[in-house]
Amino acid sequence: MKPALDHLVVAADTLADGVAWCEATLGVTPGPGGEHALFGTHNRLLKLQGETDPPAYLEIIAIQPGATPTRAADLKRWFDLDNPALQERLRDQGPQLVHWVARVPAIEASVQALQGLGIERGPVLQASRPTPQGLLRWRISVRDDGQRLFEGALPTLIEWGDTHPARAMVDSGVALTAFEVSHPDTRALRSALHAIGLTDVPVTQEPPTLVAQLQTPKGRITLASAL
Repeated sequence: MKPALDHLVVAADTLADGVAWCEATLGVTPGPGGEHALFGTHNRLLKLQGETDPPAYLEIIAIQPGATPTRAADLKRWFDLDNPALQERLRDQGPQLVHWVARVPAIEASVQALQGLGIERGPVLQASRPTPQGLLRWRISVRDDGQRLFEGALPTLIEWGDTHPARAMVDSGVALTAFEVSHPDTRALRSALHAIGLTDVPVTQEPPTLVAQLQTPKGRITLASAL
């Protein structure tokens, strides 16, 4: 399996906000997701048509009300979801693209490659959630402080078990046509991406931003992060 963009992460103050955003912005209702006991979050998912196999998808994620993470109390949730500034932005501005996750064939090797560049992507954690098809398992790199790194432009790394969730998702009518990242320190970001085999992701020297071009039932839509 070649390293590739696995999924885009859209964070929301509440999951209901995220669903409403998806319907208004993309013209489709996201499919079912699940709960993440380790982090006290829940999500909804949307398959993205494209050239990769398995296909990429869009994840809408929010902190689950009343859920206490099974992760140690002094550790933070993934994707900076415990960050007060991000939480305030989601309340004030609504759901938005905040991060991306890249799938890799050997996650320990990828984490070590980043460590060789002085980048601590975080320990590799075992995670899972129940689905109608059985227990979905994966391994993912999450820092103890929950930080995304490079203001979100450097992906979190994931290695899936036997099953990739997008294979069970229905076609959404939404296609990912282009994706690029930007950051003032393009040399460091490009070196990090190349170290984990993501050599075909365009990197530009701009303020930190993720830009995804989507073809949707509402036409061509650009999602850009406000990092």
